[in-house]
Amino acid sequence: MTVYEMLAEMVRRRASDVHLQAGAPPMMRVDGKLIPFEEKHLTPEATEAIAKALTTPEQWDRFLKEKELDFAYTIPKIARFRCNLMRQRGSVGIVMRVVPGEVPSFEALGLPRPIMEEVAARERGLVLVTGPTGSGKSTTLASLIDHINRNYAKNIITIEDPIEYLHKNKKSLVIQREVGIDTNSFHAGLVRALRQDPDVILIGEMRDRETVEAAIQAAQTGHLVFSTLHTLDAVRTINRIIDFFPLNEHQQIRILLAESLLAIFSQRLLPRAGGQGRVLAMEILLATELIRDYIKDEKKTPLIRDALAEDNVRGMQTFDQHLVRLYHEGLITREDALAAATSPHEFKLLLTKQLGESVG
Repeated sequence: MTVYEMLAEMVRRRASDVHLQAGAPPMMRVDGKLIPFEEKHLTPEATEAIAKALTTPEQWDRFLKEKELDFAYTIPKIARFRCNLMRQRGSVGIVMRVVPGEVPSFEALGLPRPIMEEVAARERGLVLVTGPTGSGKSTTLASLIDHINRNYAKNIITIEDPIEYLHKNKKSLVIQREVGIDTNSFHAGLVRALRQDPDVILIGEMRDRETVEAAIQAAQTGHLVFSTLHTLDAVRTINRIIDFFPLNEHQQIRILLAESLLAIFSQRLLPRAGGQGRVLAMEILLATELIRDYIKDEKKTPLIRDALAEDNVRGMQTFDQHLVRLYHEGLITREDALAAATSPHEFKLLLTKQLGESVG
């Protein structure tokens, strides 16, 4: 079996990730669980040969120099992969994330269409999608970009590391730039993007103070900005952004963030109850006037979680509220919901309250 045939078969088996490491069999992650693809163990020579087959000569030279490499790889009509090469114990290791060829719809991802459409229609502001690695952040962003591309005449600039979903021009013009190939960094690409007449800017990840500062500035000056952070919920996201800056700048950044923020979508993927696949659980923060006031005041920021729980009319929700709903709909098990809950105690209270209301 060639490497291409192996990868195609892994995609057919619904793998989300592929791990190729010397001394272990090829492994694939299916529905969040890592399982072997076959029994035969890979040798150091095999992983190096696979890595060379997946990379261009220029990429291989960069890997030899830096000992790390992020890149994208496509098997036509099969899938696109976000790839990482590494050195481990002197041999080459490969991790590949499967990127579907078509951008899934809001409904297919379990995203609330009215809220996503409302956010995508805005002219300016900052939208953050957060969550741990593998929680679907890039796919959510791709679905938002695809919706704008289909419905509005905008100039969309993305800065990604690497480029995952490929967007064809529809109503919009989509310019996709890859860190390391088309620009040196997220910050450099973002600064240049502001001179390229953008309406919408996507920053793959906000990794440093300079990028966060530039993103907020772009949102303040009339651009719709999308980005991601590896934070678990809305309050942690706000605190993480503030913590990028020195203490004497915190109050100023709180004000700027409050004025520019549109929404925070925090995601986790849970196993689907009794079947294949995973289910999206999401905390939703929308920047209402009350939320903006809470962001500006450090002492009131912890109250944001209560505001999310109480303002369901606009579509806001906490993780635990969404977990209770997913459990009642039979989409996830009680055990998985408890394990994922921000507060297992509050999750149990919500379950008890809903049970009491249904009995009453």
